[in-house]
Amino acid sequence: MSLSLSERLDLVPPSGIRRLFEVASRYPDAISLGIGEPDFETPAHIRSYAKEALDLGYTHYTPNSGLQMLRDALSDKLRKENCIEADPDRNIMVTVGANQAVTLALAAFLRAGEEVLIPSPCFVTHKAAVTIAGGNAVDVATDEQNGFEITFESLNRAVTKKSRCILINSPNNPTGAVLSRKRLEEVATVAVEHDLRVISDEVYESLVYDGHKHVSIASLEGMADRTITINGFSKVYAMTGWRLGYLAADQASVEKMVKLQMYLDTCPVAFAQYAAAKALGDPRSRMAAEAMRFEYQRRRDCIYDLLKGIPQFSVSKPMGTFYIFPGIGAMDDQLFSEAVLEKAHVALVPGSTFGAAGRGHVRIAYTVALERLEEAMAKITRALPEIL
Repeated sequence: MSLSLSERLDLVPPSGIRRLFEVASRYPDAISLGIGEPDFETPAHIRSYAKEALDLGYTHYTPNSGLQMLRDALSDKLRKENCIEADPDRNIMVTVGANQAVTLALAAFLRAGEEVLIPSPCFVTHKAAVTIAGGNAVDVATDEQNGFEITFESLNRAVTKKSRCILINSPNNPTGAVLSRKRLEEVATVAVEHDLRVISDEVYESLVYDGHKHVSIASLEGMADRTITINGFSKVYAMTGWRLGYLAADQASVEKMVKLQMYLDTCPVAFAQYAAAKALGDPRSRMAAEAMRFEYQRRRDCIYDLLKGIPQFSVSKPMGTFYIFPGIGAMDDQLFSEAVLEKAHVALVPGSTFGAAGRGHVRIAYTVALERLEEAMAKITRALPEIL
């Protein structure tokens, strides 16, 4: 018997990230390396565009699929940067953040009891979205030895008669893994052979390091109509509070998702959409995004070197995002995080928050200034003899 929405919501656990954030607030001097939010302000020119939009009267409803000017700009962006051909009137819609886009995407095709294969560790809201949409999330484990990249063998083994979708996130939260073209081709092979849809969360696409390139799976041969590509403005332009995302998919799926958005929240905020559309066409936006990427890479290099120097940690160098996911040995990651918060006043997220494959790890977000990052690591190092 299928569950009601209220019953499905009861199955979704509270966010372990938010819980830790609340506990950390008890320590006024705590350094939080837990919340994945850019510490940069939205670039001044984008804020100016929002003010311009208000003065121009962008204070009313927009089309359910989003402002035409934004969909046009996104179509151009997807073609040039992602090699995805998406008609602005048929294949693109604007959403209230990328998280909402994931739920809309699943609701467009997932039937009760069907399975969604998710490489684990994975972002906490992905599994929750599957549950809310009536499906069952299936963890497909990755490991530190393989740089947390999913393999063809593990993904193919996880497929059953109930499998309907593969949900990937590259660059990945929490591990920082970036799926190479070869790995994406393997995912595509599994999807085609077993007739599965693919949802590709690409919100960290601008944060890729060391000469690596982000590749959109929808750009691979035979994957355009099989893939729902999800992205947003929170990370690339530090626009987390603006709650603005978008997706590209086949026309039939977009029509269903637009219908759901119409009844759910009508449309995203009008003046935020205007600002995003103008930002996409402004070269200053690319410069700002690159400046943030450069600073995050500098911090990544720093914290990676610091962690490599601590014998109690094992660490894989992240190729993207602003997270690193070190192993902590045999100690329970929940107890370890609580002890670090109590003894060192530094907030980390237990790896098990992100699925069973995250056990024995912690997620560190390097979204604080370099000096604070170094201070936090020094405090943890001093506290380790007491903790371990």
